[in-house]
Amino acid sequence: MRLLSWNVNGIRAVLKKGTLQQLMAKSPDILCIQETKAVEEQVPEDIKYHNGYHAYFSSAVKKGYSGVALFTKEKPLSVWHGFGIKRFDDEGRAIIADYGRFILMNIYFPNGKMSKERLDYKMDFYEAFLEYADGLKAEGKNIVVCGDLNTAHMDIDLARPKENEKTSGFLPGERAWIDKFVSHGYIDTFRVFNKDPGHYSYWDMKTRARERNVGWRIDYFFIDEGLIRDLASAFLMPEIPGSDHCPAGIDIKF
Repeated sequence: MRLLSWNVNGIRAVLKKGTLQQLMAKSPDILCIQETKAVEEQVPEDIKYHNGYHAYFSSAVKKGYSGVALFTKEKPLSVWHGFGIKRFDDEGRAIIADYGRFILMNIYFPNGKMSKERLDYKMDFYEAFLEYADGLKAEGKNIVVCGDLNTAHMDIDLARPKENEKTSGFLPGERAWIDKFVSHGYIDTFRVFNKDPGHYSYWDMKTRARERNVGWRIDYFFIDEGLIRDLASAFLMPEIPGSDHCPAGIDIKF
């Protein structure tokens, strides 16, 4: 089973460019999208049900902001939105799908760069997410988490760690939270297969950083320890254009 995750920075923009269609043509079993900046009605029917996919959307109350989507060949047993906490759920940042064999959490984590208030919101969101994920795991569920975490974990996860030590996305508290997340039994799948620097999933468009590969790895797939034997590969797809992020993916043996 192949799972892909991509922050598209506007689903209508990548549809206009044709790059989402190119990715869907690769026929992943599950495609998770973040930062749709749209509601379901703004996505054409032929895209929502392309090649027999089932499509699910979660949108923010604020128009043109945030949002996530799920395209899946296998229809989940159930799908729900958010953690049941209004201040987070109103931003349309989470779709959670129960496949029986595992629970998939497609999450667009907040960005904390705008203000102290947004950084606090981001850290509160992190804690609410972890409590929710741990609750599912405590019920005996296997967990797959994907999305834009908006934080680079280690020095090797961004091109210029020293210059960004005081920037949200690489602050000590943000990185410490990922340490905490990992300590709860969640595995960064990409680092199972690749320990090298220079692999990024986000590049600033204003500075043409992608051309110079001056980037950040902030898009992840995490799995709980119970799925590690089923993990076949994990990868990034920097060759896919159309957004300031590239897709991330895993192959898992189901």
